[in-house]
This record gives sequence, structure tokens and C-alpha cells, in this order.
Amino acid sequence: MEKERCSWCLSSDLYMAYHDDEWGVPQYDDNILFEFLILESAQAGLSWITILKRREGYRKAFANFDYHKVALFTEEKVEELMTDESIIRNRLKINAAIKNAVKFIEVQEEFGSFSNYLWGFVDGQPIVNHFESLAEVPASTHLSDTISKDLKKRGFTFVGSTIVYAYMQAIGMVNDHVKTCFKSGV
Repeated sequence: MEKERCSWCLSSDLYMAYHDDEWGVPQYDDNILFEFLILESAQAGLSWITILKRREGYRKAFANFDYHKVALFTEEKVEELMTDESIIRNRLKINAAIKNAVKFIEVQEEFGSFSNYLWGFVDGQPIVNHFESLAEVPASTHLSDTISKDLKKRGFTFVGSTIVYAYMQAIGMVNDHVKTCFKSGV
């Protein structure tokens, strides 16, 4: 018998694998948190499948998501990335990834890890919603507003509330699998 999934992921095997193995699964590792920060920021204004299809390109272009290396990217590296067809060639998004790497390290230094900082907003525990349908899933919440404002205050860019909420879903701070989905936690 086939597993029942959230309907948003049914259009491709790549989407289904992401849904089944990653989306809504709590992540506490700073390396994974940085990866999703880059990917979610890159996704702004685009579909998530567009980014998933380019994930390996991002991995190569952004030093396997090593934030220490990304923080040191130069203007020459930005120009190189602007010619890299395996990623979204948007100068603002590329520069945001570099700036966010610098800020990510600053947050680590202040809180011991980026994970401590981020998960502190929810006392280390994921929020499990029990939505009946995808129509009930919000694009942003009061909590994503709060985190977005704090990230911006710390100098992060491309971290609006909608991006932050998608980030929260991706890293499992929020489980928005619908009740009928095998990943719902119900």
C-alpha cells in the first residue's frame, strides 16, 4: 500500500524524497542549518523544486555549505558564481549567502551554536501542527515574524517572515504535514 503524503510533493520523485526524508524533520546540526538557510534564501520568489533541482550545484558552488569558507568569498568569487548555471545567478542572493555566513558565525560565537540560538525560540522542541489540509498551512506566523526581525537586527538578509517560516518547516522547527500524511506526527 502506498504511503499517503502531503499533496504538494506528489509531482516528482525528488519532491517526494525531500518530503519523506527531510521536510519537518528536526535538525540541530549547524552545517545543515546553514545549508537550508542558503537554500531557502535562494528560493525567494521561486518554487522549491527549482532549488531542489539545483541543490548539488549549490553544494559545489558554496563549498559544501561550509560557512567558514563562504564567509571568506571575495568579489571575484561572486563574479565566478554569477556565471555558474548550476545555481540561481542572482547577485543579491549570492551576496546574501556570503553576508549570512559571516552573521551565522557571529551568532555561533554569541550562543555557542546557531542551533542554540534558533531552537531557543521554541525551547528546543518542534511545533507540531495538525492541519486538515494544505489550505490551512500559513505562509508566516507571529513566531516567524519574531525570528525574521531578530535575524535582520543581527544583519542577516533575505530572511523575511515567509522565508523564515519555510526555513522553520525545512529544518523541522515546525511540522506542517497534514493529518492524513504518514509524517504528520498524529
